Amino acid sequence: MITANQTSGRGQHGNTWLAEPGKNLTFSVILKPTFLSINDQFYLNIFTSLAIHDYLRDKGCPNLSIKWPNDVYVNEKKICGILIENQLLGNLLCNTVIGIGLNMNQQEFEIHRATSLSLTLDREFELQSELEILLSMVEARYLQLRQNKLTVLLEDYLRAMYWLDELHTFSSNGHDFEGTICGVDQSGRLRVKISSEEKVFGMKEISYVR
Repeated sequence: MITANQTSGRGQHGNTWLAEPGKNLTFSVILKPTFLSINDQFYLNIFTSLAIHDYLRDKGCPNLSIKWPNDVYVNEKKICGILIENQLLGNLLCNTVIGIGLNMNQQEFEIHRATSLSLTLDREFELQSELEILLSMVEARYLQLRQNKLTVLLEDYLRAMYWLDELHTFSSNGHDFEGTICGVDQSGRLRVKISSEEKVFGMKEISYVR
């Protein structure tokens, strides 16, 4: 499902993703990942964000990273947001809808920490042809998932991870603290080392400060 104008796109944590009409790629991919264990469903975030990362890397974007769980950043600014919704049937993943909003030709943003491919590379892009390229990369990473190459996917995700092994300030339950991201656990929760203790955080339990 492709749309030229997204006015009420939803992001993680209930945030809204606004896209200028006709300027960006906003679309959904529908999958039936019945081969994937519920315990491994975070790999849907991993393969999707890696596919976007692959596409932007091949375009020549500098300073690329994936901000947990699945936002893609260029030069410390958000260029892509992803929302994944799963439908379960018993203990199986029945249907998955992956919503992707990739900023392509938009030049101005209300949020100063947002950017686009056009702003990054100083040229415009033909959306239909770029969509075809991007979907081929989504397919390639999904094939890795189907082939159970979870170790490869996780290693690539960690290599691209924003703030990995760096000391930064985070916030949780209204409290700021310094910590170092050291990866994700088996459920996809963020692992953060605080002093000498490691803690894990779910998607709504921690935010990045500086």
